[in-house]
Amino acid sequence: QVQVVESGGGLVQPGGSLRLSCTVSGLPFSRTDMNWYRQAPEKERELVAGIDATISGGNPRYVDSVKGRFTISKDNDKKTVYLQMDNLNPEDTAVYYCNARHIRAFREAADYWGQGTQVTVSS
Repeated sequence: QVQVVESGGGLVQPGGSLRLSCTVSGLPFSRTDMNWYRQAPEKERELVAGIDATISGGNPRYVDSVKGRFTISKDNDKKTVYLQMDNLNPEDTAVYYCNARHIRAFREAADYWGQGTQVTVSS
């Protein structure tokens, strides 16, 4: 069975920091791209950050609104991806979802999702 479990959300003041974690089981992590999405109330789910399955660097990428503030990284041995969020703004308030995209073959991928973790930035 495949499990995608994220944690680390909470309530933080503007300018504060949080680190989200997402641990994957039941998938070959070396062939799984990892992404963080978020969804605010009455907003569409958006891709926040992603890191590819390649061991060297993983081609980290970010939506413009979080560049310079968020850092995505991973631990291949622990099969865990992290999202370090610094200098948080109220606009970052959302449910954050971990997405695991298993690259099964060329032009064939399967997506698995965590249940989400709430991040609230408020004074």
